[in-house]
Parts: sequence; C-alpha cells; structure tokens
Amino acid sequence: MWGQQNRGNVLMLNKIITIGLVLGLIVGLGAAMTGNPLLHAIARESAPLGKIFINAIKMIVIPLVVSVIFASVARLGDPRKLGKIGGMTLAFYWISLVPAIVIGMGVMKLGLRFAPEIEMPAAQATTLPKLQSITDFIVSLVPPNPFAAASNGAILPLIVFTALLAAAAGTLPRARRERMITGAEDISAALIKLVWWILYTAPIGIFGLIAPATALLGWGLLQSLAVFIASVFVGLVILVGCVFLPLLFFIAKVRPSQFFKGTMCAASVAFSTTSTAAAIPVSLEETTKNLGVSDTVADLLIPLGASMYRPGSALFQGAAIVFLAHLYGVPIPIATAGAVILATFLVSLTVAPVPSSSIVTMAPALDAIGVPVAGLAFMLGIDRIPDMMRTTVNVLGQISAAVLINTKNEVPKELSSDDDAPAVL
Repeated sequence: MWGQQNRGNVLMLNKIITIGLVLGLIVGLGAAMTGNPLLHAIARESAPLGKIFINAIKMIVIPLVVSVIFASVARLGDPRKLGKIGGMTLAFYWISLVPAIVIGMGVMKLGLRFAPEIEMPAAQATTLPKLQSITDFIVSLVPPNPFAAASNGAILPLIVFTALLAAAAGTLPRARRERMITGAEDISAALIKLVWWILYTAPIGIFGLIAPATALLGWGLLQSLAVFIASVFVGLVILVGCVFLPLLFFIAKVRPSQFFKGTMCAASVAFSTTSTAAAIPVSLEETTKNLGVSDTVADLLIPLGASMYRPGSALFQGAAIVFLAHLYGVPIPIATAGAVILATFLVSLTVAPVPSSSIVTMAPALDAIGVPVAGLAFMLGIDRIPDMMRTTVNVLGQISAAVLINTKNEVPKELSSDDDAPAVL
C-alpha cells in the first residue's frame, strides 16, 4: 500500500529529478551561449544516458500494461461488467479527444497573429507510414499474432488480446481464476518495483535528454518559438479548465482543489519524466486513495488510459499541424479542417506512452493535408517543454476518466476491497 514512507520517496524523487532538469538546462544553455567546448562535450556525451533511460521506460511498458490489465479484467469476473465499463470508457476517450484537437487548432490559429517569422532549417526526408482509415484501424486492433504485436511495440492490439483472454479467464472456476489473477498480480508488483528502480535513475537520464537538446537550441530559437509553446500551454489550460474540471465537478462532485491536491504527485512525475508509463504506479495509488476510485476500476483504466488516451498529445498535435502549415504556407480552409481533425484523432490513438512520441506519429496527419513532414525534425528540437506540459495533462485526463467512469459504475464490494485488490507497490 501507499503509506507515508512511499509518499516521502515520491517527494524526494521529485526533488532530485528537478536537480537533473536544472543542471541539464544550465549545461545546455551555457554551451549554446558561450560556445565552450567542454560544455558542448558534456552535453553531447550525456545523450546516451538519456537514451538508456527512455529505453528502460519503453522496456517496461508492455509487460506492465499486460499484467495489470489482465489481473483487473479477470477479477471483474462477469464479462458484461467489462463491456459496460469498457464501452463507457472508450466513448469518453473518443468524444473528449475531439474538443482537445479543436482547442489546440483554435488557440494556435490565434497565437500565430503574434508569432515572429521563422525560417525552417533544411531536414532530410523521412519514410512515412500511410494514414489508416477508420476501417483499417479497427481491423488492426485484432492481432493475427499477439506475440508479433508485442515484439513490434503495438500496444493497442495487445491490449485487445489481453482483455479478451482475461475476460475468458474471468469465467473459469474460482480456483483456476484466482491462480491466474494471483500470478498476474505478482508479476505486476515486480514490474512496478522495477519501474521505481528506473525512476531513481531519472535525474541522470533527464540530464542526458535536456543538455544536448538545449545546447543545440540556444536562446534565439527558444525565443522565436515562445508563441508556439505559450499557445500550447494556454490550450492545455483551457482543456483542463473547461472540459475536465466541469465534468468532475458536476458528475463526480469532485472540486478542482480536491482534484489537483489529489493528483499532485502523479502530475509531478509525468511533468518531470514526460512519460505516462512512469506515472502509472503513482496514478494508481492517488486515484484510489485520494479520489475514491475503486481498485478494480483504477487498475483497469489507468494502464488503459496510459496506452491509448492522451488528450494533451491530441491538443498538441492539432496545434503543431496548424503551426507547421503556417510556416510552410499551406492553407487549412474550413473544408479541410474536418480532415485534419479526423487525421489527428486517428494518429493520437497510436501515441506511445513515452516522451516525444507525439512528434513521430504526427507524420501521417501532416502528409494527409500536404504539409512537408521535414518540419518534424525541427519540432523534435523544441519538444521538451511542450512534452512535459502535455504529458501532465495526459495523466490528469486519464485520472479524470477513471473518476468519471467509477462514478457511473458501482463495482461489487468484494472486487474493490483491500483484501482482494492487487497491490501496486
């Protein structure tokens, strides 16, 4: 269980992560402003540390999501209960993504009035995947080979297979079902412990991510893109303030102060690591202990949300498409806006819960409306600050969804009791 000691560990972790972030900025900006070869060397040679940290996070995502979702779905027992919760969850996910995209596009359109002229640097062409149609997307959710899906990092098809297998396990005789659930819970507990070990290396990893990027950017580029970053920030604030908080207040009777106080640790981990996967353990605890969500609903919806629900990323992608279209002089008339929203909606479902993946998956949406995708290399260079902001909103949105769905679903007491709930730490 959570406990005062673990809360203290999270606070200590947040402090040392902040130290890594600040040191990375100091070294990177110092290298960019002074041209000091030693600082440039430190920034350049620290890049592998950041890659190792991100690879470690990616390494743990698939087995963690599979084990937690299996235990949660199988513990529900009745597949009809899963169908109700799953249907309401997907409906909320998909419906709330549309206003997120529209907000991002609208705020960026207004922000461009104050944007300075930016000359895009040359970038090499990239081989891009084709944008899936809705039919192709639905077909791709049923994997012909779940092991191949796992090896390719295709999380959504793997979740479908895991949920179906867990639903089948939930219908087995009690003794067999409990053995499988206990095994999945034991595996998830070990994996979450491994996540925390990885998080303790976050200060070094974050330094390796921040210092090289900042050394390449310098103050001039940061200033020229301030309007873009500010527009994304304003859009995210509008999304939380005008979509999530009213829903929580009127449906779940959760006050804004209660919500922000109850999600502070999860938001700080997401902001510092730019990874929804890294925030899963803290999100699970805060959702149940601070916001009153049942263990069963939280254990199902928090990992599911980390895998496929990223409203902050959808908003960012909508804003970035408008921004890049402006830079390259590609008009987006009203008739084309619907295609942009649909394309962004589809690609937002495929964003991996790891840093900066929103940039790579924007490529099909850009290609669909004729915006040169060479700008993606440019966007990667400025992505660190927007990534921290949108990841935080992603986690807040995922927790909001769990609170709202829990309000509309009464989970049987025997499923949500502390004795039967899977331990997450």
